[in-house]
Amino acid sequence: MKQKTLFELQKKLQELISPSPLQSINHPLFTNKGINVSVKRDDLLHTYISGNKWRKLKFNLIDARKRGISHLISFGGAYSNHIHALAAAGFYFGFKTTAIIRGEPHYAQNSTLQQAQQWGMQLHFVTRKEYRQRADPKYINQLQLKFPNAIIVPEGGSNALAIEGVSELCHEISAQANNRVDHVITATGSGGTLAGLIAGFSAIPANHRPTITGVAVLKEAQYLKQQVSSLLEQADRRIRLPWQLQTEFHGGGYAKVSHELNDFCQTFEQQVNIPIEPIYTGKMFHALFELIKQDHFTPGDNIIALHTGGLQGLKGLKARNDSYNSAIK
Repeated sequence: MKQKTLFELQKKLQELISPSPLQSINHPLFTNKGINVSVKRDDLLHTYISGNKWRKLKFNLIDARKRGISHLISFGGAYSNHIHALAAAGFYFGFKTTAIIRGEPHYAQNSTLQQAQQWGMQLHFVTRKEYRQRADPKYINQLQLKFPNAIIVPEGGSNALAIEGVSELCHEISAQANNRVDHVITATGSGGTLAGLIAGFSAIPANHRPTITGVAVLKEAQYLKQQVSSLLEQADRRIRLPWQLQTEFHGGGYAKVSHELNDFCQTFEQQVNIPIEPIYTGKMFHALFELIKQDHFTPGDNIIALHTGGLQGLKGLKARNDSYNSAIK
């Protein structure tokens, strides 16, 4: 696809990043506890580049275009939402994209990576040992030497530019909720979305700043607190509000889905008619319900749950489950 100018890119980005809806949802639990819950439907931002992945990519794309760079490289697993979104962004906005994928080449046949390749993304498969070096400065320097005319975006898209993109979300939420926001809760994987919410809401008037809660989707995630602080420092943002990371709702670890969690996701979708997946948003909503049951919130509180998209991952989850079920027959 022909590379767009910076003006054309910004215009198209503006069209696609128009505010997503803020949807109020009802549930007997909320009524019983006197809690008000709304969902920021970032899953509706774009068909393929939705949710927090879109938010985090926006200013990375603008920065690349400003610098005259048309090649973006990043890292991810075989079913990565970030890789899927990056490939789509490259296709729609005229960027060459390359993904460093953890795992074996046969993963290229799954639905996520097949679609990425159709959008023109080049895949490079590496061992899990090599993949663990993805944040090592020496490894990054070697990769940069191999691709001197490319920008390397971290796994999950979480960097200082991502903070800027997610921060825009906070102004949307405040305006849509008429500044009546007491808590904002989000799923947390690499920490970029949580850091962006902290940064964005820290910049609004003090009397309208909510408490921010991240729900870690992987186990042993205490390190994410330092990761979030580091991202905020890189973005030169000061923390001016309370925030917390809930680490007990991972359900066994990243991409682990218990029967309880799966049942919750299905019931939730039936009750409120909002699709979710059990890797990220499902764990976040499950955590929210549990926290409400535990009286973590005060009656009358207005809670915003951020729907970070990632629904394309349902295909990957089904494929993995089908493969597992076939193996044990």
